Amino acid sequence: MAGIGAVKLLPSHLEENHLSRPLIVTDKGISTLPIFSNLVNLLKDAGLTPGSFTDFSGNPVKSQVVNGKTKFQQHQADSIIAFGGGAALDVAKAIAVIINNPGDLFDYEDVDGAKPITEEIPHLVAIPTTAGTGSEAGRSAVVSDDKTKRKKIIFAPSLMPKKVFLDPEMTMDLPANITASTGMDALTHLIEAYLAKGGQPLCDGIALEGMRLVSVHLPRCVAFAKKGNKKSKEHYESRLQMLNAAMMGAAAFQKGLGVTHSCAHALSTVVDMHHGLANGILLPYCMKFNQKGMADRFKNMAQAVGIKKTGAADFIKWIESLNKKIGIPKHLKTVGVAKSQIPQLVEIAIHDVCHPSNPRPVSKKDFETILKQAIG
Repeated sequence: MAGIGAVKLLPSHLEENHLSRPLIVTDKGISTLPIFSNLVNLLKDAGLTPGSFTDFSGNPVKSQVVNGKTKFQQHQADSIIAFGGGAALDVAKAIAVIINNPGDLFDYEDVDGAKPITEEIPHLVAIPTTAGTGSEAGRSAVVSDDKTKRKKIIFAPSLMPKKVFLDPEMTMDLPANITASTGMDALTHLIEAYLAKGGQPLCDGIALEGMRLVSVHLPRCVAFAKKGNKKSKEHYESRLQMLNAAMMGAAAFQKGLGVTHSCAHALSTVVDMHHGLANGILLPYCMKFNQKGMADRFKNMAQAVGIKKTGAADFIKWIESLNKKIGIPKHLKTVGVAKSQIPQLVEIAIHDVCHPSNPRPVSKKDFETILKQAIG
């Protein structure tokens, strides 16, 4: 369901499915905001009994998921509401996995030899509060190992939320920096999905339209945020269209992702960097690496975002211009990444699951070059 006030339909959805004790999974930051208390009151006013799990932030780790399972059991919950950005949605999905499926969460990691997720998943609904990951439309959860901080992907078709509420009211108060970084996460999904190896015309079409939406509405959303997030008709429309673009990115990247995400995952592991910010900074450098032999694809992307010159270099300049306009730094050194960390970053990136679908093979030397350029 999408539109202003869509979240108000949540109580009736739960009641129609004979559910009355949802566990709201959201991060510490969102739990302090009015949108959280408003959601709790909405459910209580409808005669439901919500509980909450909010003991996590940033890049989630397995122990937090285990604590969430305990909270689910203590509340005697019958459903889960994933409320927040990518971290909250990932934690909610991961909790859902281990409620009824035995063993360790990482037994179900999406690798050869993984256990299948066969037991019932609690009824899961999603309400995104950022327009970035699009995890509300995905079938996976990304959770890090507590010790190594390596990201692990849990995948199953049953992890797709039963219902999604895209309500721009949930994103209207986002500050400019979070609007920008989450928006670049969405754009990176769309671009990398379009360039990913393999033929999938449905994903390609979705990706191009998503890029068009981002090109129009991300700068507007950041501008509205810088001016105090006035709740105008135009602002609501742009926030809604960014939610749509983020969801489209998640649908498109079922085709695959690429080198940008492998670098970004390494940065999340080594320096706990916000995923969207890492993607935004890295994207121009990774696209310079990817442009060889991809002239037609870059031309199509340039046309989608509405620029007159349609060469690969022109499209990359557009990304750089967008980053500058919305406040994404040009170099990683600006946010504290040092060249001395490159060997560790490369070692993690080369083992990441995303770059095998990149249109060009990526070696350790390639990762080293990209990261050196991006650090500046």
